[in-house]
Amino acid sequence: MTDSSVFYRSRKPYPTAVRGEGVYLYDGAGRRWLDGSSGALVANIGHGRAEVAEAMARQARTLPFVHGSQFTSDVLEEYAARLTAFLGLPGFRFWAVSGGSEANESAIKLARQYHVERGEPERYKVITRVPSYHGASLGALAASGMGARRAMYAPLMNEAAWPKMPKPDPRLSGEEDAERLRAVLEEAGPDTVAAFLCEPVVGASDAALAPNPGYHARIAEICREYGVLFIADEVMSGMGRCGAPLAVRLGGDVTPDIVVLGKGLAAGYAPLAGLAASPEIYRTVMEGSGAFQHGFTYAGHPVSVAAGLSVLEIVEREELPGRARGQGERLLAGLRDLQSRHPAVLEVRGHGLLLGVVLGDPRTGEACAAPGLAGRVAAAAWERGLITYPGTGAVDGTRGDHLLLGPPLSITDAEVDEMLAALDGALRAAG
Repeated sequence: MTDSSVFYRSRKPYPTAVRGEGVYLYDGAGRRWLDGSSGALVANIGHGRAEVAEAMARQARTLPFVHGSQFTSDVLEEYAARLTAFLGLPGFRFWAVSGGSEANESAIKLARQYHVERGEPERYKVITRVPSYHGASLGALAASGMGARRAMYAPLMNEAAWPKMPKPDPRLSGEEDAERLRAVLEEAGPDTVAAFLCEPVVGASDAALAPNPGYHARIAEICREYGVLFIADEVMSGMGRCGAPLAVRLGGDVTPDIVVLGKGLAAGYAPLAGLAASPEIYRTVMEGSGAFQHGFTYAGHPVSVAAGLSVLEIVEREELPGRARGQGERLLAGLRDLQSRHPAVLEVRGHGLLLGVVLGDPRTGEACAAPGLAGRVAAAAWERGLITYPGTGAVDGTRGDHLLLGPPLSITDAEVDEMLAALDGALRAAG
């Protein structure tokens, strides 16, 4: 496409997508792909839902835009009330933005302002994990523990502000695993830490890795003990994808101080993300300076929020969290069968329809000496009409190949079987 004016993400050739329907995407020549990763775990309700487009059009005809520093809107008020109810977060306040990176930036800045308003301006550090991924903007990237994506921009980051904790260890009980946070807090200086930020089920950096039950409840206890906010990054794992409204509650009844949301909020129909903040945080900010010292032009955009409201209605009406559990069990069982027949598949794991396939050297049972296997499998799957989400670097920032799988929550039994057949062929072809 040398005559194009588009700045592409890479130099590979790009087909032109022209239509989406259900779990499928089509190019101009009529070729079809099963969207086995929902783009980047976004298209939770599937493609081509006319009722969402109609809701957006209705909103655009009446109120297409207002600035959040000047107005609220009926659609934002309704959506915030219904969303926090769906998530089981009574009294929480919803702050709307356009994407997950913006949402995590907002959560980090809100945690900082909360402590300043309480008279603790020395609290500015945010503890995160290695590996992890919280977004592409500079603050969210600094918070991330994903070497390949951070390396180029490391000189722009204040590394001292982002202490890192080891990733979940499935060999430990959830409580023992969480206790490792205490050592990181003590080393960082607990009076300088504003928040602990984690993905309840890891996404792009270590496909579908999750701690054992009890982890998040103990994390919440430790955070309260040290006066640190607990931020759950549910951009990828939330909104039913893992089989529940919030993945942080899969192992017990846990309520973080801030929940970050994105991707599945509007399911790709419009840019929409945000955070839900506890009543205590909202009250502290409003009784302090009286305003969150932060904002984006398109925050709370009425047309995007209308898309989110329509998507939420579909998620509730069609009971998609439950569907994610059921179809996830079917897909996971099929992946375990593939593991038994393909030695390069070292592990399969995940919750609901956020699943991971860990790849490696069958001779050693460990990561390959150099990355590349995940990319080869993904390319072979693409040729067979299946889109996956490959990744590397989970072991040491370079090594550690994996595939992330996350089809629309509306996927059928036959479509799950189609995914498995294509992946079977791709694993054979990639060797």
